[in-house]
Amino acid sequence: MDKIYTAMGLMSGTSLDGIDVSIIESDGNREYSSILDRYFEYDSELVQKILKTRDKISNSTDLERYLEEIKDLEREITLFHVKAVNETLKMSKANVDLIGFHGQTIYHDSKQKISKQLGDGKLLSQLTKKKVIYNFRQNDLENGGQGAPLAPIFHNALANKVNKKFNLAFPINILNIGGISNVTTTTDWKDLWHVNKIYAYDIGPGSCLIDEWIRKNSKKKYDKEGLIARSGKIDKLVLNQALENFNLNSYHGKSLDIKDFDIFFAKGLSLENGAATITDFTAKLIADGIKSSNEKGKSLMHKWLVCGGGRKNEYLLESIKNNFDKIDIETIDKYEIDGDFIESQAFAFLAIRSLQRMPLSFPSTTRCKEPITGGVIVENF
Repeated sequence: MDKIYTAMGLMSGTSLDGIDVSIIESDGNREYSSILDRYFEYDSELVQKILKTRDKISNSTDLERYLEEIKDLEREITLFHVKAVNETLKMSKANVDLIGFHGQTIYHDSKQKISKQLGDGKLLSQLTKKKVIYNFRQNDLENGGQGAPLAPIFHNALANKVNKKFNLAFPINILNIGGISNVTTTTDWKDLWHVNKIYAYDIGPGSCLIDEWIRKNSKKKYDKEGLIARSGKIDKLVLNQALENFNLNSYHGKSLDIKDFDIFFAKGLSLENGAATITDFTAKLIADGIKSSNEKGKSLMHKWLVCGGGRKNEYLLESIKNNFDKIDIETIDKYEIDGDFIESQAFAFLAIRSLQRMPLSFPSTTRCKEPITGGVIVENF
């Protein structure tokens, strides 16, 4: 039996709401169990700093232009993570071997082979007295990959865990609706020798456009359960024009950044009507991505399990379903998995794989040239 590690995963997504912290036990392969999950909310001042800096970065030159501002913000974000880690370690009796530290993404461009996550792994290691693995995406980018999505190999472990308990038919498909939406078609462990049976890619916006619209047009951070969108009316003219002007096919198979999308098309609409129109726009692109995934992955329309914060937007899920005659789509929580912490658990899992130099990404998940590992390992104490 492979060695079992106890790892902590840290994830802060594009929604900028805070940090998800998870502790798991795993061999980085087929075995994993969840020990503890916690959430630490960013204070509003830090959120505004991140938004202000992120909005300034539209190209790689901006990363140099605002270098000092970025460094200061990176330190502040890292110290917030340190506090979250230390509080979690105090609460848990687990002896954590290593930490998978994703950091806060402010810029991603696979063409330029740049993916910038704010997070100082050396400082985190120094202040937590733990081995830290960070900068997970760069090696994939350097080897022809898109740098994302990285969670599919964990999604496969997750699907096999669900299948073992609930006896679902493969392929089980995972739809992750974060700031960006991505899909993974999983396979039974017995078929894993053929790694290309795990197929994944980014398919479009997730909650990024909806969240941005709500933040800019109200005092709320997001549309809870999609209630604002539900109270509005879709502007069909604006929606159809936006869909006509946006060619998502040119994006399929490529990693996406929230800056690939904008809410300008909804300008002039009321809060409610804009939310409804943008949510339907998002749902249409996700549905198209699901259809494309089934074609490219040669998958049948089996079960879709939804994770990520966007799964809580009931209006969005209904809108996605409305694009199909029939689709079996459910939140992953129905199968005794907490859909809020899949990404943080994934980076704990990836940290273990990185430590053992196991592949994190594959040609069929990020389009890299060959199965490739990644992550920078640091012990700074």
